Amino acid sequence: MEGVILKALSGFYYVDSGDGHLVACRGRGKFRHQKLTPLVGDRVSFTPLEGESGILDAILPRKNQFQRPAVANIDQLVVVASGAIPVTDPFLIDRVVSIAEGRDCDSIIVLNKCDLDVAEELYQTYVQAGFTTLRVSAETGEGIAELSRLIAGKVSAFTGNSGVGKSSILNALQPDFRIQVGEVSDKLGRGRHTTRHVELFRLDNGAIVADTPGFSSFDTEEMELRRPEELEHTFREFEPYLGKCRFTGCAHVKEKGCAVLEAVKAGLIPKSRHASYVRLYEQAKEVPEWQRK
Repeated sequence: MEGVILKALSGFYYVDSGDGHLVACRGRGKFRHQKLTPLVGDRVSFTPLEGESGILDAILPRKNQFQRPAVANIDQLVVVASGAIPVTDPFLIDRVVSIAEGRDCDSIIVLNKCDLDVAEELYQTYVQAGFTTLRVSAETGEGIAELSRLIAGKVSAFTGNSGVGKSSILNALQPDFRIQVGEVSDKLGRGRHTTRHVELFRLDNGAIVADTPGFSSFDTEEMELRRPEELEHTFREFEPYLGKCRFTGCAHVKEKGCAVLEAVKAGLIPKSRHASYVRLYEQAKEVPEWQRK
């Protein structure tokens, strides 16, 4: 049979074959010998055994995979941000979106708590950059129906800095979702981490969703190991200007005759997006080549 791994815990892989039941599977020894680790989100073939248990036989080809959190075959990243407490730093959004762009994974920017702050600057930045951007309120329900439509029938990973309301949005999408919602600490101005492992959940609208840890743990290592010259292709609004700079191999940081910098100056590329690119580029330059191997 074939199915999707929705949860991995204590050496068991819980596979949903589409009939509403989870089959607790162990992996065959060949995975260990081939140094293959099944991931949450993997499409797999398995052999059912007695008592809703089974054996994983094969991992089917992956569309993409992420190291942290360890998930595979994600159609889109739902990046939850906020203009209210805690206010989201655009760099945190840009870092994870850059990772997603390099993994054939789309991104939706969801600005929660719009009943408290409409986050106009964030909204305009990501609309201009070409991302589907929504204002929602898990508290009042505004925008939740539109978000439900955008995730229906797809595999989506929800991420965002702690306290912005990822779990609250998921509970608003489906009231019986029952993910523990963390209270925002008034003293620290940020939320406590409430999600301890990655798990996929099926919603009634056909969506499969994951509530992932916050930005601090989202594939930071992979971001740091990316080559500087690869970054330009993970900022989608740079694409019309690539290859049009005065000098070949332009870094788009401070070079004369740079088409990207001219676009930033003309207001065609948001300044905060370019600032994030420069910050990521400088970080990538500091990584020794041997460390990328």
